[in-house]
Amino acid sequence: MSATAIDTLKMLVRYKAWANALTFDTVMSLPAGEALRQRPTRFGNMVHTLNHVYVVDDIFRHHLQGRKHGYLARNTEQTPALDDLRCAVEEMDRWYIEQVDNWSPEALAQVVHFEFVGGGEGRMTRQEIVLHVVNHATYHRGFVGDMLYQVPFASPANDLPVFLRDHYRQAR
Repeated sequence: MSATAIDTLKMLVRYKAWANALTFDTVMSLPAGEALRQRPTRFGNMVHTLNHVYVVDDIFRHHLQGRKHGYLARNTEQTPALDDLRCAVEEMDRWYIEQVDNWSPEALAQVVHFEFVGGGEGRMTRQEIVLHVVNHATYHRGFVGDMLYQVPFASPANDLPVFLRDHYRQAR
């Protein structure tokens, strides 16, 4: 893996943390009850959708650590409190940033073997896992964005180009 690819992964986990923080800021600023209001979407509401992202991040963190995760599904039955979930997501984002910052090219290329929650064996490199968690979070933040428009509430842009322009390049 070239230095450019490593730098890209470092940037992407920072993008994920920034976009997650922006999303939580937005969801937490909604009128009372809106974040948990049932809507016609896969996970029912904004908080449960964000919880799904956390659960998948945690499942893959366990895979990367070579530990069993104990999840029987890709979400929990109960929706956590928004404040608690935000703290857990922030910790998770810091964990992924720290890992990517400290992995060598050889470590990123290591293959991780695991079992999918729904059954079946999987194998991905650490790099592929990181790309998956970043893309997966982006995908589901899109669902939250759609639910925000149903409130109606306009969410600030959390796209990668905005992050690069306004945050990442300025910090370097």
